[in-house]
Amino acid sequence: MRFNVARGELLESLSIVGKGLSSRSTLPILSGLLFIAEGENVIIQSTDLEVSIKNSLKASVEEEGQAVLPGKLLTDIIRSLPEAAITIIIEKDSASIECGTASFTLHTLPAGDFPKFPEISVDKTINLPLGVISGMTKQVLKAVSKDETRPILTGVLLVVEETLIRMVATDSYRLSVREVNIENPIGENIEVVLPGKALDEAVKMASLEDALSLGVAENQVVFSFKNTVFITRRIEGNFPNYRQLIPKETETTFSISRNELIDTVKRVSLMAQQNTPLRIKVATEDQTVSLSATTQDVGTATEDLMANTQGSDVEIAFNHTFLTDGLLSAPDGDVVVQIVSPLKPGVLKVSGDEGFLYLLMPVRLG
Repeated sequence: MRFNVARGELLESLSIVGKGLSSRSTLPILSGLLFIAEGENVIIQSTDLEVSIKNSLKASVEEEGQAVLPGKLLTDIIRSLPEAAITIIIEKDSASIECGTASFTLHTLPAGDFPKFPEISVDKTINLPLGVISGMTKQVLKAVSKDETRPILTGVLLVVEETLIRMVATDSYRLSVREVNIENPIGENIEVVLPGKALDEAVKMASLEDALSLGVAENQVVFSFKNTVFITRRIEGNFPNYRQLIPKETETTFSISRNELIDTVKRVSLMAQQNTPLRIKVATEDQTVSLSATTQDVGTATEDLMANTQGSDVEIAFNHTFLTDGLLSAPDGDVVVQIVSPLKPGVLKVSGDEGFLYLLMPVRLG
């Protein structure tokens, strides 16, 4: 096998398929990338047996063939080379990488030992506006659980109904909901739980100019964009009925500039160490919101903010990291915080944007 390719294009391809590399030492073949040179293209594949990625790039193929090269090491080599044409020659069990005056030789593995790329028969396929999906993913991703013992919570619920796209994520401590209406109907209605990590990777790998195609099969999902196919498992099970978690009544409300509240929360949270909570005290008559945090044997921080307040006076406490995540995920504008009681979830919304909601469980005050 022998082919010539531009260094920049090869590096871009490697950065995409590298997301599917496995670190399992028991299966060395999974730490490699399968190269297939045929026609005017080189196809590169990776898999960790849960995620499979395939990317195609244009190349000058002088001799067709297949081989598996060490993924991480090859990527590091290509990254270190100057911007120029690269020639890769594979003979028997070794690969030669040449660029200008630089030359590397790597051992290869048999292509026949590499797992076959999954052939998926999808039930539904939709094209999603990538710019919209990228923004929505960032706004709900913080609420995705990392606890593998509850797989359903490690996913993002995606609902598509005509012109409405909804994403929902929860780790049982907070809930993030984002809805966006687009101009043109997407066509197929879909409700599927996508692995949060895979959704994040797929969105990052695609460029903002591309549409993102999503294919849904019985137990797998297929992301397609540009010259890339990304296959991952579909999370099975019923996503929690998140609507019943959202309080239907509100006793206290305050609204304030999102950026101002973020800055204050970050400052006061410097004293919320050792898992101590951030306290929020609302005084409606004074139109003030006081934030405070105290860590024993460390110190105390307090800061008062003027805000538009309504309802009863209240004091509630939150995990400061979770609160910061919610504020950073919210669209720009004035945030509206709704509180029922110190023992019930608080809700964060954005004035003038009905499509965003972030619910946060309180920390019991001592």
